[in-house]
Amino acid sequence: MSGETLPVAGPRRALSLDAYQRLVGQEIGVSAWIDVTQDMIDRFAALTHDRQFIHIDPVRAAETPFGSTVAHGFLTLSLLSVMAYDAVPSLEGSAMGVNYGFDRLRFVSPVKPGSRVRGRFALREIVERSAAELMLRVGATVEIEGQDKPALVADWLTLRVLG
Repeated sequence: MSGETLPVAGPRRALSLDAYQRLVGQEIGVSAWIDVTQDMIDRFAALTHDRQFIHIDPVRAAETPFGSTVAHGFLTLSLLSVMAYDAVPSLEGSAMGVNYGFDRLRFVSPVKPGSRVRGRFALREIVERSAAELMLRVGATVEIEGQDKPALVADWLTLRVLG
């Protein structure tokens, strides 16, 4: 996607399970800002075949209460992956992580082109499912620079397979 500024996922700090468990109830990371452009929105629309005018037609969208086009909620949600790679520490001994889904996902505020967003992550819970599997519940918030209300809030479930 040309024109966007996405964080480059570098080596993340790795924490032991004991250190991770001590972080339950705390914020564990804040990502870099990501520029949301109309080109990004248009390309997401093309990829997903969601070409609703509110996303891709600036003239018609200007006549809505939003006053402009807005990013798809699922685009904002999908940015959580790069945000988490940028901000959330890895778990020592984890062979892989599997996206298990979301609880209580809400799209709170629209993201307009030209906005910058970032992810804020808080570790809510770690549940041992077996000797080789942990379920992490991470509170995820996507903030919009300069706005009080976030773009989205959710509890993100991730299965960590130890190996």
